[in-house]
Amino acid sequence: MAIDKKYIGKQWPTMVYEVGKEKVKEFAKAIKSTNPYYLDDEFAAKSKYKAIVAPPTFAVVFGAKLIEPIFFDNELNLNLAMLVHGEQEFEFYDVVKSGDVLYSDAKIINIENKEKLDVIAIEIMTKNQEKKDVCKGIYTFVVRK
Repeated sequence: MAIDKKYIGKQWPTMVYEVGKEKVKEFAKAIKSTNPYYLDDEFAAKSKYKAIVAPPTFAVVFGAKLIEPIFFDNELNLNLAMLVHGEQEFEFYDVVKSGDVLYSDAKIINIENKEKLDVIAIEIMTKNQEKKDVCKGIYTFVVRK
């Protein structure tokens, strides 16, 4: 069954994520980064940011918190057994630092019904505690029929 296009524009409640210094460091190590902005407390404290900074790809950590509720949304009724990750893209507007509190909102921005699959695109927009835009992520998933 095709994903109904009436769900374009559907939104989910805001998710809040507090950026922890150790979580950023663990993520940086996992991606094999040695950047002192991500790992070195003394260096980061003396930098213009005055705190440990998260790598741009850390956006998948706070953005992913919103993907799970979408996958299990009873209205959408996505067939998870047939769902695969298509692609993701990000636009970055401000640096994410340890201690930031991030507020992310998700909405469906597109649904395409093709012969043997559906494509669903979800936009996740994140702001920090100062209400400044931090990141916009577009997550695209393919559901085979």
